[in-house]
Amino acid sequence: MRHFRLFASALVYATIMATSARPAWGQGPVSGRTLHVNDIEMYVEVRGKGDPLVLLHGFGSCGQVWAPFVDRFAGHYQVIIPDLRGHGRSTNPSGTFTHRQAALDVFALLDQLGVKHFKAMGMSAGGMVLLHMATQQRERMDAMVLISSTPYFPENTRAIMREAAAEKVDPPDACATRGASQMRELAGQFVRFKDSYDDMNFTPPYLGTIKARTLIVHGDRDPFFDVSIPVGMYDAIPGAALWIVPEGRHIPIFKTHLREFEDVALEFLGTQADKQ
Repeated sequence: MRHFRLFASALVYATIMATSARPAWGQGPVSGRTLHVNDIEMYVEVRGKGDPLVLLHGFGSCGQVWAPFVDRFAGHYQVIIPDLRGHGRSTNPSGTFTHRQAALDVFALLDQLGVKHFKAMGMSAGGMVLLHMATQQRERMDAMVLISSTPYFPENTRAIMREAAAEKVDPPDACATRGASQMRELAGQFVRFKDSYDDMNFTPPYLGTIKARTLIVHGDRDPFFDVSIPVGMYDAIPGAALWIVPEGRHIPIFKTHLREFEDVALEFLGTQADKQ
């Protein structure tokens, strides 16, 4: 039961962040549209001008979770924010989700948008999608920021998934345009990750083939992915940088760390962060 409550809390947190962020989303011109990508209809919002910066949300959430950061990032980049397969306004007729397929979806989306090279950030599962992208087409991604992500599912995470499978609940649906049924589908997919060993299975030698400059951001109190996991990625990815957030839990970039994260991320990506 304890492990399941951790899972439910993570979904609630992502939903609250997305919901509370919506008022800030409307600042300035936003181009939102749905494109046919592979076998899905994929929703994407584009904001700002400059080099492309792709922002990927976590599992069970949607692109709206990036709203607190969009104004700042769009001042330096053309920000591209999709809803991943089955999330938010994007469909998923197959009823299944893998990080590998989500990476292929994002590449197909970028192809339609005419984006050849890009930088990217990903929260949790979004960062796991970026690991696939950084190894599927190594030359296209210039730099990436991985936030609370993992190259594999450790046993304690699979325990959370197993306990979630034993519970009968309706997860929150503030990010689900198709209502509670959409969130129940996502919860079911989360549970199925407990038996998945061929999707997130990055070994250190494989991580060593990544060419994108990489910043790893992780909380030292993350209940899903122990701090040894980001340290292992830091050791494996050539030239990686590592920021362990003291007393940070899963996705420790909001609230008191929001502006600090913006400064660090922009500086790493190559933009001189404005300090006012």
